Amino acid sequence: MTTRQERGAVRQLRRFGDALLSLVYPPVCAGCTSAVSRSPAVCAACWRDLRFLERPFCEVLGLPFAVDPGAGLVSPEAIANPPPFARLRGTVLYQGLGSRLVASLKYGDRTDLVPLMAGWMGRAGAELLAEADLVMPVPLHARRLLRRRFNQSAELGRHLARTHGRRFEPMMLRRVRATRSQVGLSASERERNLRGAFVLDPHRVADLKGRRVLLVDDVFTTGATVSAAARTLLRGGAAAVDVLVFARVAAGGS
Repeated sequence: MTTRQERGAVRQLRRFGDALLSLVYPPVCAGCTSAVSRSPAVCAACWRDLRFLERPFCEVLGLPFAVDPGAGLVSPEAIANPPPFARLRGTVLYQGLGSRLVASLKYGDRTDLVPLMAGWMGRAGAELLAEADLVMPVPLHARRLLRRRFNQSAELGRHLARTHGRRFEPMMLRRVRATRSQVGLSASERERNLRGAFVLDPHRVADLKGRRVLLVDDVFTTGATVSAAARTLLRGGAAAVDVLVFARVAAGGS
């Protein structure tokens, strides 16, 4: 059997396995578990509960505008408090099904949602992915990673890097200080909470010099987490840092 024939046989075997699996576990909606034609997917009703972020939005923060102010404009938030990262793109607003999908992946061990969520992220951040030299997830501290068993941002980033042919670097940026939960903290408290939380692996930092980094996270709320990570990367020699998240709040600047 030739290599081409072998690949064809593998594809046929995979299709047969997928068909058999769908008979045992029929595909269901990622939002409400109603029946759908394929998985991963959401039903029509759940689709209407998603608010995808599309232009017009702030070219820096990805913050949606109520009206179109013209191409290339930035929000007052970005002008008043410029972030250390160059551009942020979000996929959906952090509300309704968007927030439930994040919670299901993060706390419900729903790693089966990664292809669906990362697929949407890939479309929202296509321009960022096209220009990225390295894809990195926002890291978890070792103790939190041990409790959760996986880093949801790393799972999303790994899928994005693989499907878009980018270099994935999950270990170059590390979280060395266990910080308290950001929930309920003010912007200044969040910044203090994250001071010194991130470092670069000294054995890998040479590969960062002059590279454009795409930092991947699940949610963007105030910007404190990704800003602290971006500053660490820029101090280490990154040419620029962009940010791609699954969900972001409607206003504010995680």
